[in-house]
Amino acid sequence: MLKHSKRYTDSCSKIQKQAYPIDEAIGILLALPKTKFDQSVELHMRLGIDPRQSDQIIRGSISLPAGIGKARRVIAFADGEVGGAAVKAGAIEAGADDLVDKIQKGWADFDVAIAHPSMMPKVGKLGRILGPQGKMPSPKAGTVTPDVAAAVAEFAAGKVEYRNDDSGNVHCVVGKVSFEAAALKQNIEAFMEHIRRSRPTSAKGVFIRSATLTATMSPAIRLEL
Repeated sequence: MLKHSKRYTDSCSKIQKQAYPIDEAIGILLALPKTKFDQSVELHMRLGIDPRQSDQIIRGSISLPAGIGKARRVIAFADGEVGGAAVKAGAIEAGADDLVDKIQKGWADFDVAIAHPSMMPKVGKLGRILGPQGKMPSPKAGTVTPDVAAAVAEFAAGKVEYRNDDSGNVHCVVGKVSFEAAALKQNIEAFMEHIRRSRPTSAKGVFIRSATLTATMSPAIRLEL
C-alpha cells in the first residue's frame, strides 16, 4: 500500500472534495506546507474530445503572460546564418547533420527542439527518438518555423508546448509556488481561455469537463468551471 508523507497527508486535510473558484484554489495551494525546492504549479484539464480522431487532437504552444519561472534549453536544426542567429537568440546547440548525428548517438540534454522547414527531411530521421520524448519539432506546436531565432528566444524564455494525452487530458506548467497569486491566476486564465478557443468543430458535448490545480508534490485541487 502506498504510504504518503506527513506533509502530503497534512496537505490533503486542507483540501475538500468540492470545486473551488480560481482565487480560492490558488490561495489554498500557496498555503500548503512547503517543500525544500520551488515546486512547479501545474494545470490539468480533462477535455471532451476523442483522442483517437486526428481532427480532435489538441496541440500547440503558448507564451503565458507571467512566464513559468524557468529557462528552457533549446536546440535548433539550422545551419549557416540561420544557425548563427539561433545561437545568438539563446540556442545551446545549432546544426544540421552534425546535430542529428549527436542525438542519434544518445545526446538528449535539451528541452525543446526548433527546426527550419528545410531541415525536416534530416530531422525526420529522429522521429523514433524525439517523438516519445515529446521533443519532435512540429509546425502546429510552433517548433518548425522559418523564423528560427524568434522561436528559440520565445521557448528559451519559457514558452510552453502542450498536447492531449491518450485519455483526452491536457497538462501545462503555469508557474512556481514562489509566484504571486495574481501571476498564477493570470497564467491559469490565459491557458484555459487558449484551450477554450482551440475547441475542434467535431468535438461534441461539454468541451472542458474538469480542471485541477496542483504542485509537484501536492494533492490536486478541483477548479470551478
